[in-house]
Amino acid sequence: MHHVRPRVVILIDDDGNEIVLPKEKQIPSDFFRKGDNVRGIIESVELKGNKPQIIMSRTSERFLEKLFEQEIPEVFDGLIMVKNVVRIPGEKAKVAVDSYDDRIDPVGACVGMKGSRIHGIVRELGNENIDVINYTSNIQLYITRALSPAKVSSIKINEDNKRAEVFLKLEEVSKAIGRGGHNIKLAGQLTGYELDVIREGDIAGAAADEDDVELTEFSDEIEEWVIEEFAKIGLDTAKSILKQDVNDLVRRTDLEEETILDVMKILKEEFDS
Repeated sequence: MHHVRPRVVILIDDDGNEIVLPKEKQIPSDFFRKGDNVRGIIESVELKGNKPQIIMSRTSERFLEKLFEQEIPEVFDGLIMVKNVVRIPGEKAKVAVDSYDDRIDPVGACVGMKGSRIHGIVRELGNENIDVINYTSNIQLYITRALSPAKVSSIKINEDNKRAEVFLKLEEVSKAIGRGGHNIKLAGQLTGYELDVIREGDIAGAAADEDDVELTEFSDEIEEWVIEEFAKIGLDTAKSILKQDVNDLVRRTDLEEETILDVMKILKEEFDS
């Protein structure tokens, strides 16, 4: 740290080069004193007159990606890839990670025991809340993961205009949107889809079902792990499953088509009777 001015911080690197960190490239909570060490990424080099000016950024997505490389050995070694990063600097970020090796849990490796690995990155970024999610090319599943911690009931995708209607139970809507709308905004940026939240029950004629039955009520006919598979994608009542398309469910769960059809048969009999 060399000079601290109201709109800009001037740094000197180990080779004596002057680096400029403008106010708009700083995280809102950043506070620097002369003599501090500052981490950031070189974003650009601009010519001022005949002298190059090196611009540093702490708000860039690339800075967060580089912190992952520095703090997480598997990312540095290339065993885990950072597929995409989106962030609202100092507030919230979402990072999609993937691994070439099936034995490695990319999210677990990045977060560490009780968050030990990600903690240093969070602190560096002024307590930015970082969601790490497993990347997948299955867009339905990707959107579902991107919207965590909300549990998604179902998704209707329109490939033509890159929009997706996300159906949620009433109590999940606020989680999906997040404080200040940050969660849904970042989930949309991460997946590349415009996300429209639809509360279940808002659809014409789809008033909340009084006679719906919790899936756990069928535990004597449906195996527990099957019920859990449905619960993972936010389906925990009989009618929520019967509304779904079978092929859609095969894509979104680890269940065979035959199993899903069996479950639907059992559930349908309940309402037919």
